[in-house]
Amino acid sequence: MNKGKAIIFCAPSGSGKTTLVKNLLQNNANLGFSISACTRDRRGRAEENGKDYYFLSIDEFKEKIFHKEFIEWEEVYPGGYYGTLKNEIERLWSEGKNVIFDVDVRGGLKLKEYFGDDALAIFVKVPSMEELEKRLVSRGTESAESLSERLYKVKFETAFQDQFDVVLLNDDLESSFVKAQDLYEKFTADQLVLGEKPLNV
Repeated sequence: MNKGKAIIFCAPSGSGKTTLVKNLLQNNANLGFSISACTRDRRGRAEENGKDYYFLSIDEFKEKIFHKEFIEWEEVYPGGYYGTLKNEIERLWSEGKNVIFDVDVRGGLKLKEYFGDDALAIFVKVPSMEELEKRLVSRGTESAESLSERLYKVKFETAFQDQFDVVLLNDDLESSFVKAQDLYEKFTADQLVLGEKPLNV
């Protein structure tokens, strides 16, 4: 099996990373989405098992941990497990595709370590906490308590941004689409120059 490249998008909730990932998938036929496994409930009818996530029970997830079926996994919050299945990457590479990930920050750093030079880890940054709160509220899926927890988590996750290859500021979605596409094309062509500090775009 030929190994492909790994493109890792990480960011706090509400940053727009999922929108950026979907746009890249629509515009690059040689790119495949790594579907994460999780134990959280689906968000209404918009999410499908095997398309957005592999929705598992906590017992099912723990069984896969026991059998070492994950590249990485995290208990993001009590009872809320997320992870990347080894056979998911094998599936995409067997199709001759590069793999794109939409994961949380800790998971992303583990993936970056696992794939080494074959990975590009991108942290998507929001313009401000005020803007992020506005985006989360507009979803209509957050209670006051869960919103507070998410905003606290944002501050924690943002502290890790310097450990990524690229920090992409998503202050304008259309320009962010262009920046993400440019990063993908240069990285897969081995034309992206990275240093010890993150490249800010």
